[in-house]
Amino acid sequence: MSATQFAALARTTEPQTMLRRFLALDAAVTGVNGVAYLAASGPLGRLLDVGSELLLALGLVLTVYAAGVAWLASRRQPPVLPVQAVIEINLAWAALSFVALAVWLSPSTAGAVWIPLQALTVAAFALAQHVALRAVRGGGGRGDRAASQAD
Repeated sequence: MSATQFAALARTTEPQTMLRRFLALDAAVTGVNGVAYLAASGPLGRLLDVGSELLLALGLVLTVYAAGVAWLASRRQPPVLPVQAVIEINLAWAALSFVALAVWLSPSTAGAVWIPLQALTVAAFALAQHVALRAVRGGGGRGDRAASQAD
């Protein structure tokens, strides 16, 4: 997907605004997920056939993480290093979700659908944030390899 397509998704061509919008969307979705896990860990655990204690712990982590991402989204110019950390954490979350599904978890059919779906969503946030961050740093187009190597 090109930077132009991401700009259309963000409804802006201004890189800082694009980055802030993708961070805000990530924070909102992650926050809703975290609060759902906190508030309904028992029923969701039964539906997904995943331990309610695990969902409760994940809910706490996701809610705190969402608050941090929301704080970044609220900055006029989100600092680069924390944004890079968000991107890397999102990628790690997505990868760990697939590893957990393959190695540790034996979810229900609903869980076997939900876990990859949320992992792909988080990976998409990471991709969108990466593209927006590159645009902020001035490396949004073709032939920018030399510019990004100079960073």
